[in-house]
Amino acid sequence: MENQATQNRPKELPQERPEERRARLHGRVVIAALAGCAVLGTVLMLLPAEPPAARAPAPAPGAQALTAVTAGVPAALPDLAALIGERESHLRGHPGDAESWAVLGTAYVEQGRRTADTAFYPKAEDALRTSLKVRRSAGALGGLAALANARRDFGAARTWAEAARRLEPKRWTTYPALIDAYTGLGDYKAAHRTLERLLELRSGPAVMARAAAVYRDRGWREDAAAQLSDAAAGARAPAERAAYLERAGQLAWERGDRENALRYFQEAVRLDPDQRAAQAGQGRALAALGRTTEALNAYRMAFAKQPLPQYALELGELYESLGLGQAARVQYDLLRAAAERAAAGGADEELVLGQFEADHGEPAAAVRRLRAEWRRQPGIAVADALGWALHRAGADQEALRYARIATDKAHGGGVRSAPYAYHLGMIERELGQYAPARRHLEEALRINPWFSLSRARAAREALAALGDVPDEGVPVMDAKGVTPRPYR
Repeated sequence: MENQATQNRPKELPQERPEERRARLHGRVVIAALAGCAVLGTVLMLLPAEPPAARAPAPAPGAQALTAVTAGVPAALPDLAALIGERESHLRGHPGDAESWAVLGTAYVEQGRRTADTAFYPKAEDALRTSLKVRRSAGALGGLAALANARRDFGAARTWAEAARRLEPKRWTTYPALIDAYTGLGDYKAAHRTLERLLELRSGPAVMARAAAVYRDRGWREDAAAQLSDAAAGARAPAERAAYLERAGQLAWERGDRENALRYFQEAVRLDPDQRAAQAGQGRALAALGRTTEALNAYRMAFAKQPLPQYALELGELYESLGLGQAARVQYDLLRAAAERAAAGGADEELVLGQFEADHGEPAAAVRRLRAEWRRQPGIAVADALGWALHRAGADQEALRYARIATDKAHGGGVRSAPYAYHLGMIERELGQYAPARRHLEEALRINPWFSLSRARAAREALAALGDVPDEGVPVMDAKGVTPRPYR
C-alpha cells in the first residue's frame, strides 16, 4: 500500500529561485486585478445610478416650509402650501395643539403676503387667536405682529410684537417684526435700537437682510449692499436666496444701477419663479434701459400672479409715459379693484391710493386719505406722499413741511431717494426757492437718472427752465438784525 501511494504522488516541481517566485506571483495578481476590474465595470454598468451615500435625503416640502416659517426666513410657495395642508389635516384631529395653530397662522400670513391674496389674512387671524386661547405664547403673538405688518397696521404690529418680546425676550424672531413696526410708525431710533438687540441675539442671513433694511433707511447704502450680499451667499434655500437678491436688486435700482439691478432681479426669478417682486423689479429696470416691450411683459406677469396695487400703478404710469392712455386707465381701474380686495382682507392700501389720486385722480381726495394715514402711522413714505399731494392740491407751503420731513435726517429721513428729492425740488421751485430747488432736482437725477420716465423728464425740463441760479441768495437782515440761516 505504501509503495502504491508513493507511485501515485505527483512529481515535485523543481525548486524556484526567490526572484522567479516573486515574478510569477506578481503576474497572477495583475491578471486577477484586471479580471476583477472587468467584472466590476460590467456590474456597475448594469446598476442604476445612485446618489452618494453620504448625502442626506432632502426634507419634505412641508418640513422645509416649517423650518423657514419658524426661523423667520422666506419659503417657497409650493412648500408653504404643503405645510398649510399638513397643519390643517393635523389640527382636525388635534384641535388643542397651540403650537400648530401658531405655525398655521404664520404660514397663512406668508402665503397671503406672497400672493397678495388677502383672503388668507382673516384665516391667519383666526388661527393665531385660537392658538392664544389654547396657550399664550410668543410664537402666536409674533404671528399676529407679522399679520399686522402685512396689513400695514403698524400700530397693532408694535403692540403685538412688544407683547411677544415681554413674554420671551430672547426669542429673536420677534425682533424683525418689531423693526418693521417701528419703521412704519416713523420711529427710526427705536428701529435701530431693536436691530442692535437682534444682532446680540442672533446672526445669519435673515438677520443680515434685516440689518440691510435698517441701514438703507439711514442712508448707509454701502453697508446695506454688503449685508445683502452676505445674506444671499449664506442662504440655504433657493427661495430665501431669491428674496435677498430681490432686495439687492431694489437697492441697486435706487442708486441708478440699471444693469446690476436687472441681473439681481433675473437671478432671483431664476431661483424662485414665484418671486413676483423681482419680476416687477425687472419691469422697472427694463423700462429704464429702453426695453419697454419686455418691461410691460414683466409688469403684467408680476401683477397677474401677485395683484398688488403698487404694480398696477407702476404699469399704468409706464403705459401713460408711452402715450397709451387707454391702457393706463385700465390699469388704474385694476388698481382700485385690488385695493378694494385688500381692504376686504383687512389690509391698508391708503398710501398707494393716495399716491394714485395725487397724480391721476383727485388731489384733494389724496390729501384727505394721506392726512388720516399720517395721523395713524407717520412714516417717511407717508410724509413724502402727503407733501406731494398737498403740492398737487395747491398747498405748497404746507407741502414743503412734509417734503422736508421725508428728506431730513433729523426726522429719520436718511434714505437717499430720487423721488423724494424730486418732490422736494419741485415744491421749492413752485415757492420760488430756486437755489434749493435746483440743488434737489440735480440730486434726484444724480441718485437715479431713470427713477421714473415721466418724472425724470420733468426734472430735467425744470432744471433747464431754472437755468443758472446762485447757490444761495443775498443775506437779508430781519427786524432784529439777525441773518436767517439759508435752508440746506
